Amino acid sequence: MKNKISINEKANKLLDFLVQEKDKLGIEVFKGPLGCNIIDAGVRTKGSVEAGLIVSEICLGGLGKTNLLPYNNIEISAYAINVYAAEPVLSCLGSQYAGWSLSSGDFFSLGSGPVRSIAQKEEIFKELKYKEKPQNTIVVLEVEKFPPEAIVKKIAADCNLEPEKISFIVTPTISLSGNIQVVSRVLEVAIHKIHELRFPLERIEHGLGFAPLPPIAKDFITGMGRTNDAIIYGGVVQLMIQGSDSELEELSRKLPSNSSKDYGKPFKEIFKNYEMDFYKIDGSLFSPAVIIINSVDSGKTFRGGKVNEELIKKSFFDV
Repeated sequence: MKNKISINEKANKLLDFLVQEKDKLGIEVFKGPLGCNIIDAGVRTKGSVEAGLIVSEICLGGLGKTNLLPYNNIEISAYAINVYAAEPVLSCLGSQYAGWSLSSGDFFSLGSGPVRSIAQKEEIFKELKYKEKPQNTIVVLEVEKFPPEAIVKKIAADCNLEPEKISFIVTPTISLSGNIQVVSRVLEVAIHKIHELRFPLERIEHGLGFAPLPPIAKDFITGMGRTNDAIIYGGVVQLMIQGSDSELEELSRKLPSNSSKDYGKPFKEIFKNYEMDFYKIDGSLFSPAVIIINSVDSGKTFRGGKVNEELIKKSFFDV
C-alpha cells in the first residue's frame, strides 16, 4: 500500500526554508564528504531559537509543530518547549526517535529524522508498516563534530541514494538549537515507552506535551543531563487513546518516569554512576514526569506521575 503521507517530502520543505534563511537563523550550510550537504546548527555557529524549532519539526517528519510558551514557574525556566503532532506515532517513532546507531572510528551518534524510514534498520518499522523511497532525505545528528566519509557512505548505501541527496543537520546538545530539539522529544519518549510496554500503538489518536527549556551547558554531559532532566522531571504529556478504563488507568501509572528504579537523581549523576554507559540505565526512566490520558471511548481522564521541581533546579542550576 502506498503511503498517504511522505515524511521526507514534508521535512524537505522545512529544510528548504532552513537553508534559504540560513543567515537570519545563525546556521551554516556547506558541502561535506562525498558531496553531502551539511547544515551546521551549533558546532561552529551560534544557531538560534527559530533554527532549533525548525530542526525539531524536521525531526518530527514535518507532521508536528513546536513552539515556545511561557513556563508556569520562572524559578525553573522562563519558557517551555511545546510540541504536538497530527500523526503522533508515525511522527515520533517513524522519524523523531533517535534509533539508528551510526559509528565509525571515534565518531558515534544516534541518527534521527526521516532518513530512518528509508533505511529501515530498526524493528519498529515492521510494526509501523511504513517505508519510503524519496529522492532526498535528512539525517539529524546530536553531536559536536561533522560526519566522516565512512558514515556518509554507509547512509548512502543503506538508503540507495547518492550522497549529494542526503542532508546532515548537526545540533550539539550544548548549542541553543540542539538544546531545543532534544527537549522537543518530550512527546516521543512517552510514545516510545508505550511501545516498550507493548500497548497497541494504533490506539493512540492524538498527543501533545511540553517541558521546561533548560539553560545551555558548557559541556556535553551536563547538556545531556539537563535536557533529559527537563523531560524526566518536568515533562508533561497528554494523550488521547482508545481502550478500556482499566487499561488506561494502568498505563497512566506505568508511563511516568517515576516508575523507574533509577528515578530520583539528576540524569548526569545517574549517567556517571553507570560508568557513562547509556545502555545500562533503566529504560523506563526515559519518559515524561507527568502523563495525562484521555479515554477516547469513555471520556474519562487518568493521570500519573508528578513534576519534581527540586531535581529540576538541582540539574539546571547546580554546576
